[in-house]
Amino acid sequence: MSAINVKELTAKFPKVSELIELKESSWFNPEITTFDEAVKDVGLDAANIKDASDRLKRFAPYLCKAFPETAVTKGIIESEIISIDNMKKALEEKFGTKITGKLLLKKDSHLPISGSIKARGGIYEVLFHAEELAMKAGLLKPEDDYSKLFSEEFKNFFKNYKIAVGSTGNLGLSIGIMSAKLGFNVSVHMSADAREWKKKKLRANGVNVVEYQNDYSVAVAQGREEAKKDPSCFFIDDENSKTLFLGYSVAGERLKNQLDNMGIIVDKEHPLFVYLPCGVGGGPGGVAFGVKNQYKDNAHCIFAEPTHSPCMYLGVYTGLHEKISVQDIGIDNVTAADGLAVGRPSGFVGRAMHRLIDGYYTISDDEMYRLLALLNKKENVKLEPSALAGMEGPIRVAQNEEYLKRMGFDEKTLANATHIVWATGGGMVPAEEMTKYLEKGASL
Repeated sequence: MSAINVKELTAKFPKVSELIELKESSWFNPEITTFDEAVKDVGLDAANIKDASDRLKRFAPYLCKAFPETAVTKGIIESEIISIDNMKKALEEKFGTKITGKLLLKKDSHLPISGSIKARGGIYEVLFHAEELAMKAGLLKPEDDYSKLFSEEFKNFFKNYKIAVGSTGNLGLSIGIMSAKLGFNVSVHMSADAREWKKKKLRANGVNVVEYQNDYSVAVAQGREEAKKDPSCFFIDDENSKTLFLGYSVAGERLKNQLDNMGIIVDKEHPLFVYLPCGVGGGPGGVAFGVKNQYKDNAHCIFAEPTHSPCMYLGVYTGLHEKISVQDIGIDNVTAADGLAVGRPSGFVGRAMHRLIDGYYTISDDEMYRLLALLNKKENVKLEPSALAGMEGPIRVAQNEEYLKRMGFDEKTLANATHIVWATGGGMVPAEEMTKYLEKGASL
C-alpha cells in the first residue's frame, strides 16, 4: 500500500481538511442513483434477505428457550420504535433549525441478548454457522423444531468447534454470548477502547477475552491469524462478511411492518430519512440495504461517525475505501464512542453501498455526550455515547440546501418526512457507568 500524500489528497478532496482538523463535517454524495441501478454494486438481493429472515424464524423456538427474555417476541430479536417529540423540540431550540416531519427513535439499543444493533448481525452469523455444522453432521433438517438445539446433545456437538471475532465491544458481546450459549469455544479479541464492563460480561458468560493495547484493526488481524492456524475455528469477519451484512438487512422488512402498524406512509411525497452510526460499516450498511430494499428511492440513509474516527466518510469520499485509514491523514482514532472507534472502513460495504447512501457526517465526542444527557432529560431514554451519533442527522439534512435542492425536496415534501434516528447501543450499560455518562453530558 503506497503512502498517502496528504497535501495532494486535500487539494483533490477539500473536505479531507475538515476531517484532519477534527471539525464537524457533512458530505452528501452526488453519485447516488436509483435503487435499481445502485443495487447492482452489492451482489446481493431481496432473495438473500428473505433467506436470512427465514433462517431467523427457524431459530426462534430455540432462542425462546435459550433466552427467555425473547419469549415476548416469540424468539424474534426485535426493538421498538418510539416518537421523540420532546427531543425534536429540544434539538430545534439547540440548533435554531426546524426539523420538518416526524422524529422517531429505533431502539436497537435495547435489543435482547446483547443490548445493541450487533444482536442482529452478530447473532445471525453464529446461528448461520451453527445450522451449517449441524446439518452437515446430519443432526438437523430445515423442517425440524429448532428448540431441540437447546440440549446437552447439541452443546456437546458444538463444543468441538471454535468461533473467533475481533471487536471494539458490542459485536463481541453478541457473538460471544450467543456462541457460548450454543456450546462453542469462543474467543473475542478486544481492542484497547473496549469498555471494561463489556469484557467482564463476556467472561461471566464463559467467553475467552483476549485484550490488546491497540485499536480495532489490530484486534481483528490477530483474531484472523489465530483462526487460520486452527481448522476447527470459524472467524467472523466484521469487515467483509456478507452473512453478517444480511443479518442486519432483515431489519428493513421489520421496520416496514412497524411503520405500517403506526400508519406511517413512505413514498415519493413522504420520504424516509434514516440516520445510522457507523464504525467499520457492516451494521449500518446492512440495515441501509434492508431499508432500501423495502422503500427503494423513497428511503434516504445517512451515516454518522465520530470526528476522531471518520473512516467510512474518508473511504467513500476519496474513493480509496479500505486503502486509506484515518491514521494515514494524522487522525488518532481515539473516541468515547467505542463501537465506532474504527480507523479503516470495510471495503466491501464502502463499494457495495457507494451509490445507495445519501450522505456522511462527523460529530464530536462532547456533542454525543451533550445529546445523551438531553435525550435522557427529555425522553428518559438512556443510550451509550456512540448511539447518539445519528441524533444530529435531521439538523444536518435541514441545513444542507445544496442536497435538498439536488434531491428535489420542497417544503411540502419535507413536511411529510419521517426521520428515524437508529439508536445502536446502551441497553446493557451498568447503572454506575451510565451515571458517569449522564454527568459528563450535563457538565458540558
